[in-house]
Amino acid sequence: MTLHAFYHAYIDCLNKQDWGALSQYVAEDVHHNGRPLKLAGYRAMLVKDFQDIPDLHFVIDHLICEPPFIAARLAFDCSPKGDFLGLNIDGRRVSFAENVFYEVRSYRIVEVWSIIDKHAIELQIMT
Repeated sequence: MTLHAFYHAYIDCLNKQDWGALSQYVAEDVHHNGRPLKLAGYRAMLVKDFQDIPDLHFVIDHLICEPPFIAARLAFDCSPKGDFLGLNIDGRRVSFAENVFYEVRSYRIVEVWSIIDKHAIELQIMT
C-alpha cells in the first residue's frame, strides 16, 4: 500500500466515523501538536469534533506523500454548533482549511501537526 492510498483510507475511516477501525491507521502512542494523546485520546478528540460539528466531512484538497511524512490541506464546509475555536459560530455554515502534517511508521500515524485557518472563519462570521 502506498502512503497516498493509506491516507485516503484513513480519511474515509474518519468520514464514516468508524472508530473501531481507527487503530488500523493511528498508533497507540500518537501525539497531536506535541501532546501525547494515545489512541484513546485521539479517538475522543475526533468524536468530540463530530459532536461539535454534526455535518463534519473531511475533503482532501492537496496531498503530498514523502515517506515517512504526509502533508495535506483539508477543506471543510460545515456548521459547527456553539463556539468553535473560541468563535461564536452557533450553527452558521463556514468554510475553512486545515494544514496538517503526519509522521507515519509501519503504516500507523505517530505524530500529527495541525493548524486550522481561523482567520478565514473570522472573516466569514464578521459579515
